[in-house]
Amino acid sequence: MTGILSVVGTPIGNLEDASARVIRTLSEASVILCEDTRVTGRLLSAFGLHVPLVRCDENVIASKIAPALARMEAGERVVFVSDAGMPAVSDPGQCLVDAVLDAGLPVEVVPGPSAVTCAVVASGLACEHFFFEGFLPRRHSAQLARLDVLAQVPGAIVCYESPHRVVATLASVAEVMPHRKVALVRELTKLHEEVVRGVAPVLAAAVAARDEVRGECVIVIASPSPEELEGCRRAQASGPTSLDEAIDEGLSLGESTSALARRLAKAFKANKSDVYNAILCRAQALDE
Repeated sequence: MTGILSVVGTPIGNLEDASARVIRTLSEASVILCEDTRVTGRLLSAFGLHVPLVRCDENVIASKIAPALARMEAGERVVFVSDAGMPAVSDPGQCLVDAVLDAGLPVEVVPGPSAVTCAVVASGLACEHFFFEGFLPRRHSAQLARLDVLAQVPGAIVCYESPHRVVATLASVAEVMPHRKVALVRELTKLHEEVVRGVAPVLAAAVAARDEVRGECVIVIASPSPEELEGCRRAQASGPTSLDEAIDEGLSLGESTSALARRLAKAFKANKSDVYNAILCRAQALDE
């Protein structure tokens, strides 16, 4: 018999979210490849299961592929899990699935909870289309640059974030997309699950005012307005011929001064401080 790779989604907080199929698949495994044997060991213990565990995190997964293929070719069921949620979604697993399929061996996915889809629903924001970003860059400048790109996505944006960095990240979102509605979804499926929503600057200030933010966080950023998207399309199609025109266009779309200065400095290969001052002068002239 040919074996199989079972990619299993595990609870992201509430053990009751493990389906009967998840528990049965774990119990039938010859071996379970996992990110952290301690985390998965506690999961198995909760269900009274005893299955051999092999560490298979992002640092060693490449070296575990050949032994896993050999087990499957011998007719064994190999199970792969991440610490929580669906493997290969901002977690290790993609290269293993790819190698198993290339070897002509079967792969099954046993569905389980996913923070992405849970957060999209819990946010209450319109998410007919959404883009999953995963974790944003940690460095502030790189984060702002990435958010500038994401601002042009014609749909909602979903990001993961650590509780230690979420305040700074929300401030960056407010800087780049000040008119967007944003939801912070925290502690999904757990006792203290929370959803806080608001326009980006208001939400950022409210979260920054807290003494502490706990639990893994998901940020959902609402889709851009039709006017915002149309402005992006016009800019990409023709582009302003001068810095003044570009400033006027950015101000008319409500783009924040700092985000506009950063974007135009790059586009026109100009000094950011000079562009920033030009925007302030132009905004003052338009007000008069």
